[in-house]
Amino acid sequence: MATLTPSTAPYAAAEKAATDEIGIMLVDDHAIVRQGLRSILERERDLRVLAEASTAAEAATVVSRVDPDVVLLDLKLSTTSDSEGLALCAQLVAEHPDLAVLVLTTFLDEKLVLSAVRAGAKGYVVKDVDTSGLVRAIRDVSRGGSAFDARSAAAMVRGLNAPEPEEHQHLTEREREVLALLARGLSNRAIGERLYISETTAKFHVGNILRKLGVSRRAEAVYEASKLGVI
Repeated sequence: MATLTPSTAPYAAAEKAATDEIGIMLVDDHAIVRQGLRSILERERDLRVLAEASTAAEAATVVSRVDPDVVLLDLKLSTTSDSEGLALCAQLVAEHPDLAVLVLTTFLDEKLVLSAVRAGAKGYVVKDVDTSGLVRAIRDVSRGGSAFDARSAAAMVRGLNAPEPEEHQHLTEREREVLALLARGLSNRAIGERLYISETTAKFHVGNILRKLGVSRRAEAVYEASKLGVI
């Protein structure tokens, strides 16, 4: 369940703007992890946890209400997917261009790090990072920079040096869901309603799908995806 600190609604944005504090939102499906992170981060005078969420849907709603500077995001938000956070990251960045998303997760491999960066994440650190490293990463992304711990940076370099797969293999789980609805002839608005995302976000995903499949029209995307076995 989404959690707000007492002062966040409806005054969070005004309070944050009046100070040099970095407003943070925690997105993780484990309450004990969120509690531990809150305890650690709020020891720092310039960091303030504005809100928490345990699911992608909650996070999308609460971010709009509390306007954080940084979202600390786990990629695994359910037992059915190891990377649900990637789709959420893309959605948040599309809807809130000034928001910095910092991935904090237990998963580390080349493809996942690169996928997170492509989805708009400003940084990627694993959960066994020490406190000083995590705090530094939050401060760096809040200032418009990027932040990767040593292992994540190495994984990204390996991924960049690996042979490039076919573009359609880069389709995210959310993009494949959108593509399936495209094949049924749904509009951006209808897609958004089905997936509980905004029409703008649906349009963003459709644009990415067209680019990745190398086509310019929705019907062409469906045809190309069917040939490739994507749908």
